[in-house]
Amino acid sequence: MKKALYWLVGEKAGRTIVGGWNWLWGIPVESGGRVSVEVAEESLRAMQESVQKLAAGVATQVAAYERAKQKYEAKVKEMQTFESQAMTAQRNGNQDAARLAMSKVIQTEQILPQLEAQVLQAEKFVEASKDKLKRERQKLEEYKTDLSNMKDMQEINQALGAITKVNDSLSIDSARSQFEQAKGAVERRNLKEKALAELSEDPTEKLQADLENMTVDDEVTRRLQRLENSKQLPSD
Repeated sequence: MKKALYWLVGEKAGRTIVGGWNWLWGIPVESGGRVSVEVAEESLRAMQESVQKLAAGVATQVAAYERAKQKYEAKVKEMQTFESQAMTAQRNGNQDAARLAMSKVIQTEQILPQLEAQVLQAEKFVEASKDKLKRERQKLEEYKTDLSNMKDMQEINQALGAITKVNDSLSIDSARSQFEQAKGAVERRNLKEKALAELSEDPTEKLQADLENMTVDDEVTRRLQRLENSKQLPSD
């Protein structure tokens, strides 16, 4: 599906649309979760494909440069051969052959500068393309390392998220706070009940009860003393 979309609207626009779909489904890249890693993986695959295409293009350039270079070197050797033929014909007194060979030397000399310029230009293009390919491959390796780090970071985030959930579900601070609140409520209720009990007691009744207790105690003491005195009297 993604490849078909990239083919229809282009790679950059396709990735933008896919990112928009993720946003519509409530899973934006900025969330830093699983979707972020998946988008990074998709982008890395796209970069790998681009680097592979660049490498193929550079290989084509190198092949064309090598052919042009070989063609130029062949022309140089060909001119040297014509020069040798002209010298040989000249020594042998064959003026026609010498002139024919020398005319070929002149014709070749005229085209060699153009061929040399094309070869040099092709060499520059090839070297520039090689440098670009080298840089892109280096960037790709860096992105691979970044992706690996992102995956590790995502796993750590998931672990921390799980720890946070456990801490939230088993919040000791919350339980301690609730216990202190309950303890304070019980103590306040106890103080309230004691105060109510003291306020509900009639002072007059309490005084009367105290007096009655004192009277009873005095009577008990008096009778015990009388009993003790009766035991001490002599018998007839």
